[in-house]
Amino acid sequence: MAQRIRGWVRGMVRRARSDGGMTTSEYAVGTIAACAFAAVLYKVVTSPPVMTALQSLLKDALDAKF
Repeated sequence: MAQRIRGWVRGMVRRARSDGGMTTSEYAVGTIAACAFAAVLYKVVTSPPVMTALQSLLKDALDAKF
């Protein structure tokens, strides 16, 4: 019984280690997704309402009394 369990564990370890990582197409899709997210985030952060809020936040932080 113990030998069967060891064999099962070895098989599971072998299967887990057999994955060589992402393929080129997965890297390409991941890179495109990251670039798209960065573009959306840039557009949001540079929008007038967000810029106004950030400027107000910074102004209040710099004018704080200690």
